[in-house]
Amino acid sequence: MACYLARDIDKIIYTHIPDQHPDSLRFLHDCEKLLGREIEILQSTEYKGVDDVISKKKCVNTPYGAPCTRYLKRQVRKEWEKKHCEHHTYVWGYDINEKNRVDRVLEAMTDFDHEFPLIEHGLSKAECHGIADNLGLRRPIMYDMGYPNNNCIGCVKGGMGYWNKIRVDFPEVFERRAKQEREIGCSCINGVYLDELRPDRGRMDMEVMEDCTIACQLLTQYAIDED
Repeated sequence: MACYLARDIDKIIYTHIPDQHPDSLRFLHDCEKLLGREIEILQSTEYKGVDDVISKKKCVNTPYGAPCTRYLKRQVRKEWEKKHCEHHTYVWGYDINEKNRVDRVLEAMTDFDHEFPLIEHGLSKAECHGIADNLGLRRPIMYDMGYPNNNCIGCVKGGMGYWNKIRVDFPEVFERRAKQEREIGCSCINGVYLDELRPDRGRMDMEVMEDCTIACQLLTQYAIDED
């Protein structure tokens, strides 16, 4: 919806991670039809996916962000920027309820220009879903399954309620991540290993889960650079 409402977009880029639901690519191609634009797909050539990053970096998640975000998204984008070093304007998908995040972006990223089309039009996330539906654009299936964001299946930034839902919907992902936690010696959820997580813990409707968009990529990069 941000791309649909924004003005004069030269290029739309999607950073693909194999761990996302296959329906994400269906949604991407449907967006191409709606927008009448080709979306360039970028993907890491160094890492095969989240499992590969966890295995090689011996880390699942940290208080400063997940390594999968750094190597599968931020690093891929930075490599693209090196090849396209002209000045960039970023179009953000923040909705009307995320105005508090705009000031942080503007303060942190003074080298770029920014557009916030959803906020300019006073749109909430739910309204964006409604507009997409009215336009005939079927949203990613993870939303229909009850997830708040279309992140990777088994996102390492999820909470207890999220992981208990993954346990039911994608048991093979749950088991694989639980095994990885023990092999590495650190967990997705602070203080709780997945194989210790009781099935009744957590509530999806009470959890705030990060959406792994360009926002977390850029702001995490800024924090690292400042340090």
